[in-house]
Amino acid sequence: MLFRPLFDQDTWTYTYLIADEFTQEAVLVDPVLEQVERDLKLMNELGLTLKFCLETHIHADHITGTGKLHDLTGCESAVPENAHATCANRFLKDREVLQVGGIEIEAIATPGHTDSHYAYLVNSDRVLTGDALLIRGCGRTDFQSGDAGTLYDSVTQRLFILPDETLVYPAHDYRGHSVSTIGEEKRWNPRFAGRTRAGFIELMGKLNLPDPKKMMEAVPANELCGKVLATALR
Repeated sequence: MLFRPLFDQDTWTYTYLIADEFTQEAVLVDPVLEQVERDLKLMNELGLTLKFCLETHIHADHITGTGKLHDLTGCESAVPENAHATCANRFLKDREVLQVGGIEIEAIATPGHTDSHYAYLVNSDRVLTGDALLIRGCGRTDFQSGDAGTLYDSVTQRLFILPDETLVYPAHDYRGHSVSTIGEEKRWNPRFAGRTRAGFIELMGKLNLPDPKKMMEAVPANELCGKVLATALR
C-alpha cells in the first residue's frame, strides 16, 4: 500500500493519498482546491488512477478539490451518508467498506464536530480521524450542528476502542505533528485524558474560538464539492 500525507500550509490541512501499488487505483482523502495540481502531478508521476475523492465531513476552513478532480479525472465523490453535499456520487453508510484495489477503507461515523462526520480505518492499522480527533486536541463543536457531548461519545466509544497501536492521522495539525496512535491520544490528549463527558462539554463551551477565515465561502462551496469556486477559478 502506498500511503502519502500531503500538507496545505495555508489551512493546516492534511490530504491523504492512498493507493494499491498493484492495481494502481488511488483515493484522495480531504483534497484541497489550491493543491489539485500538486496532487495530480504526484499521481501522474506514480502512474496512479484516481478512483475516489473521500471527504471526512463538510469543511469550513478550506474549499475541497473534489469537484475539480472529478471534472479532470472522472473520479467518484464519496461523503458521509447524511452530509449536505448534493453533488456527491456516493454516500457512505456507517461501517461500509470502500474497496480500492486490495485496500479496505472502513467508514466509522464520528459525529460531533459536525452532524455528519466520518473517520476512515485503513487496512485496520491506521485511522484517518478528520476533525473528530486531532493530535493532542479535537475539532471545535460550536457551529455546523456540532455537539460537544456527541463528539465525546464518538471519540471515546468509536475511536478509543481501536487497538492502542492504531496509527492516528488527523485532517489538521497546528503544531507540526503528523502522526500519533490511539494509545498516545488516550493517555496524553488533554481534551479527553482523565476528563468526564460533563467536563468535556464544559471545556468545549469555554473555547470561544474565532470563526474560520473561509467559513462563509467554504461551507456552501463544499456542499457542491467545491465546484462553485473551482468553476470561477478556471
